[in-house]
Amino acid sequence: MARNTTARGAGRRFPGAQTWEKTPRWLRLTLMWGAGLATLAVVFLLLAVAFAARSLPSYNELKAAQNAQTIVVRAADGSEIFELGPSYGEWLDSDEIPDEMKQAMVAVEDRRYYSHPGVDPIGLARALYVALTGDGRIAATSTITQQLARNVFLNSNRTLDRKLREGVLALALEAKFSKEQILELYLNKVYFGGGAYGIDSASRKFFSHPATELSTAEAAIIAGLVKAPSRYSPTADVDAAVARAQVVLRLMREQGRITAAQASVDPSAVKLKKDVGQNSVRYFTDWALPQLDLLLPNTMEPIEVWTTLDTGMQRAATAAVKANAPKDTQGALVSMDRDGAIRALVGGTDYVTSNFNRATVAQRQPGSAWKLFVYLAALESGYRADDTVVDAPITIDGWSPKNYNGRYAGEMTLRQGFAYSVNTIAAQLGNEVGFGTVASMARRFGIGSDVSTYPSMVLGTSEVRLLDMTRAFASVSDGGMAVQPYGIAKVTTADGQTLYEREPPQQVRLVPDYVASQMTDLLQAAVQTGTGRAAQIGRPVAGKTGTTSSNKDGYFVGFSSGLTTGVWMGRDDNKAVAGLSGGAAPAKAFAAFMRFAVKDRPVEPFDTDTDLPEWQVEPDEEFYYGDPEDYYFIDEQGNLIEPGRRPSEEGPASEGATERPRQPGEGADGEPQAIDDDFLDRAIGGNSQGGQGNRQQPPAQQPPPQPRQQPERNEPPQQRQRIY
Repeated sequence: MARNTTARGAGRRFPGAQTWEKTPRWLRLTLMWGAGLATLAVVFLLLAVAFAARSLPSYNELKAAQNAQTIVVRAADGSEIFELGPSYGEWLDSDEIPDEMKQAMVAVEDRRYYSHPGVDPIGLARALYVALTGDGRIAATSTITQQLARNVFLNSNRTLDRKLREGVLALALEAKFSKEQILELYLNKVYFGGGAYGIDSASRKFFSHPATELSTAEAAIIAGLVKAPSRYSPTADVDAAVARAQVVLRLMREQGRITAAQASVDPSAVKLKKDVGQNSVRYFTDWALPQLDLLLPNTMEPIEVWTTLDTGMQRAATAAVKANAPKDTQGALVSMDRDGAIRALVGGTDYVTSNFNRATVAQRQPGSAWKLFVYLAALESGYRADDTVVDAPITIDGWSPKNYNGRYAGEMTLRQGFAYSVNTIAAQLGNEVGFGTVASMARRFGIGSDVSTYPSMVLGTSEVRLLDMTRAFASVSDGGMAVQPYGIAKVTTADGQTLYEREPPQQVRLVPDYVASQMTDLLQAAVQTGTGRAAQIGRPVAGKTGTTSSNKDGYFVGFSSGLTTGVWMGRDDNKAVAGLSGGAAPAKAFAAFMRFAVKDRPVEPFDTDTDLPEWQVEPDEEFYYGDPEDYYFIDEQGNLIEPGRRPSEEGPASEGATERPRQPGEGADGEPQAIDDDFLDRAIGGNSQGGQGNRQQPPAQQPPPQPRQQPERNEPPQQRQRIY
């Protein structure tokens, strides 16, 4: 009986056994190996997730992590003009984040967020189907958790390896943290464009208020940025941002996250924060912010940089350069206050097109604006503004300068020669004071580039920076005192602690004040009657034009009411520009800017009254002899007669006076005798007759010595000459 049972049991088969036996052996092996490998893959995945979960930082560590330093740049009035580096805003806990913001983000980025384990199988299957039936590309399948893993731990490389690691980390995050914690981390760390990381930073950047106050429409705008922050940024393209927000609102309504009434809000009615940071401000920040490396110790904490920039002047400077620069040319402008504070700086017509800073980096020829240093050297050596010079042909070491108009005017004053920018006069002055002296004067006033000492250097052939030329003119405006340009006034932490504050530098005099006054006189004449007339603004202005050969560079630098401004225009390829001259476009741009820049400043007449030093004052004949009362005389016997004690010019003592006998060693006037007679006899051995008694005595009737006679007033001394 038992045997029959066994036989019957042995004949039974599990369901499908016959089908399995009929399956080809290679297929059975493939399925068996596939199942085994799948099991191993699952085990490996679970182990990888477990290991990754154990290696993840704690929740508090993830909250505290920031990737880089944030620098907020402020203008002179404290307003924010630029933000550099990532801005994370205030960290918002999950219960502080508006529900509209959470729902908007989930609707547009991960609709099954609350149901998947970190990787969305449905979304992944759909993406694979699209890839197999479509163009072969795998569509975006990243969940919110995967995006968090990528942003915090990985990079954005589109590789299979990165995608696999992203999936493992997403599963590990889901295993270690709750959905609310993951969403909180994501909303506080995701990038929304413009340097803004996290919804609070984005809300403050785009709407000027914290994220706790976000409306439904504002939440939709922010949620729409994640897909393409640069494309949908409200500050870059308002229409694109609004259109994307409409898509987010539609998805929220379709998924039942908001009502139809809530979805009907108009994102275009959202009040966006005014973008006060013009692109030209970047020229200033590119120059100023690298100086932080010298001003501050190494720190990664967020800082605020308080600069000297005036936003109103910056806008006026940008407009002046754009409006006056000739077609296909670039322009630059620097304006600094009397203490060196940079109030406006424009390095080109458009920062987006070209970020090369022509105000602080480019070196171009200043043309006749360089004559500032030639005339400073001449004035310091003794020339005066009213001195007469001759405009005539001149050749120096084979170089024969020509005037701009090709003519020669003959005799003129230094003031006229400077005002009309006469080249031959500058050449004569440079040759007389020395070209090395002119070069030294330029370096004294802050020109840091190489300066030629060839004769033609007096016409501005050495290349310089616009910032340095403006600084030199500012030093003249300040009475000959050195001016040091600066753009950073102080640096503080985010909570107001001062890390750096500028202290006024020690005063250094570059030239005497009378030289600076005379130079200002010449500069004022150049604007009133000379080549710089286009720079007039209805108040005292002093300045100088500059035009290089073939009209490749146009310069104007000048000052008024304590503000010094330099303007350059030309082409980056150094090609000639038809009609470009310093007295045209650059002078007009100067005037357009300065009318705005000084409108609220008091009118300041220039102090050109010059108190010359004694050595430069033209004296009368008496000066060369001094006061006769101060003379020392020697009598006929070699006696030194001190001032005020010489014999009277009237001769012997008046009548009735008792004459004291002459004592040994005493001169005829009662003063000590310079050389004793006995000593003289012993020294020379007596006279030809021998013996003291035979030495010839001066005649008793010889009159007393007379003081040296002064020349007649109409007979100037021969050694008098003109001092230059």
